[in-house]
Parts: sequence; C-alpha cells; structure tokens
Amino acid sequence: MAGTKNHDYHILPPDIAPLATTIGAFTFTSGMVLFMHDLPGGHFVPWAGMALLLASMFMWFSKIVKEAHAGDHTPVVQLHQRYGMILFIASEVMFFVGWFWAFFDFSLFPSTIAEVIGGQWPPKAIEAVMDPFALPLLNTLILLCSGTTVTWAHHSLIHGDREGLKKGLWATVLLGMLFTSIQAYEYLHAPFGFGGNTYSSAFYMATGFHGFHVIVGTIMLIVCLVRSYQGDFTPRQHFGFEASAWYWHFVDVVWLFLFVAVYIWGGWGYPTH
Repeated sequence: MAGTKNHDYHILPPDIAPLATTIGAFTFTSGMVLFMHDLPGGHFVPWAGMALLLASMFMWFSKIVKEAHAGDHTPVVQLHQRYGMILFIASEVMFFVGWFWAFFDFSLFPSTIAEVIGGQWPPKAIEAVMDPFALPLLNTLILLCSGTTVTWAHHSLIHGDREGLKKGLWATVLLGMLFTSIQAYEYLHAPFGFGGNTYSSAFYMATGFHGFHVIVGTIMLIVCLVRSYQGDFTPRQHFGFEASAWYWHFVDVVWLFLFVAVYIWGGWGYPTH
C-alpha cells in the first residue's frame, strides 16, 4: 500500500566484497591448476588469489557485522542468513560424501582393483594401521566435549549470561586447538605416508580435510570470542555465533562417522601401530 513502510527488509547499497571474493576464489583455483601442472604463474597466481580471497572475505564479514549493529538484520534477513548457512553446510557434506565414497569403494571391492591394492583391504603395502582406541578415541572424546561446551555457550547467551558465553567459547576454542595438536602428532608418527596406495590417500584426504574444517571452525569461534568481549551478540540476535555453532556441530558429527568407518571398521583385524 502506498505510504506504508515495510520493516522486514530494505535495499542496501551495492558492495564490492562479493565480487572481489568471487574473483579471488577463481584466481586461486585457476592458480592451483597452473601449480599442479607446473605451468608459468603456478608459484604466484595461487598466492595472489588467496590474498585477494582472504582480504575480500574480511571486508565482507566486517560489513555484515556493521549491518547487524545498524539494525539491518531484520527477522526476514536473519531467516535468509540461516538458509544460506544450511546450504553451505550441505555443500560441505557433499565433499565428505566424496571422500567416504572413495574409501568404501576401495574397501568393499578390493578385487576390482587387485593390481593396485593386491586384492585385499588394507593393501599389502600397509604394514599397520592407526590404533583407533588410542589417540583417535581421545580426539573423539575431545570433540564430543567441545560440542557440549559450545552448547553451554549458546544457552548462556540465550539466557543473558555473558560470562557463561565467554567461558564456553574459551573451552571450545582450547579443545579445538588440542584436537588439532593431537592430530598433528598422530600424523607425524603414522606408520604409513600419504601416497603410494589407496588406503593412505583415502585416509589422509578424509581425516585431513576434516582437520582443516576443525581449524576453520576454531577460527570462527575465536572471532565469536573476540566479538563477545566487544559486547556483540544479544539473546535475540546472534546469527554469527549461531552459524559458528552449527558448523562446529557439523564437524563433530563428521568426525564420529570418520572414527567409526575409517579408524575402526576400515582397519578391523589389521595390525595396529
């Protein structure tokens, strides 16, 4: 109706950050192709793309925080932000579907690629696998505890307990760092290297890609921790923290699948290191 004002949404001025992020991502991926094929520019283009990508993402996220402070994130906008985060996590799930698909394809049908893995799983080239009930089990408990602490922080925020929010975030960040440190130690003392056979490649791609997600999730929670000390987030408006918590729970669930499928089932009955 003419003369009325819709408070659910309004148009913001165009921003260059989304376009710069797209260009940075394209430059980085194209540069990686040059690097992997040892073509000219392969040692420069990926770094240039990564620098542009990180800078544009910082600009974009900073703008989003300023919009939140200005009151631009109405209930309709927050709903669409949640849809966007759900779709992002769904796209991340597809990455892990690929790694799990490869692992199960190799392990369930070893006879189809007998010339590569010797018709058995793990391949004959693997003398021992990781003991799932040593460091992997410890890391599982650490991630489960971190899921509890991030939930504690979320509930504290909802009930207006700022100190509980900070303590929960501190605990989650420290647990995430501990997980990464233990996984790095595990990799350094692994009984097999990255290449040479399908088991080690599938193992490192699945667990390493998950480890990368843990690092990203830890960085996201560190940003939330810094913002909590700045007075950001309210019980009614805290999408930045909520999105980080969703991402962290996603990382937890993926690790449970990895622990059961890759560590326990994938090396069942094989000598452990």
